Amino acid sequence: MNAAELRQKSEQELRDELLALRREQFNLRMQRGVNPDAVRNDQITRVRKNIARVKTVMNENRGGTAS
Repeated sequence: MNAAELRQKSEQELRDELLALRREQFNLRMQRGVNPDAVRNDQITRVRKNIARVKTVMNENRGGTAS
């Protein structure tokens, strides 16, 4: 997923995407707690970066600036 794809989505689609990514992040954290060998660190990093991308695009759409 890249920012260009996200910019084409509506606000509701972005919220849904963010919710799905947060659920995935939670599940990966739980899996890592139960069995650390089951989850690779790059999976968690990928999800975290995708969450940041979605939040950035949502902020851009609102016309907000980071302060």
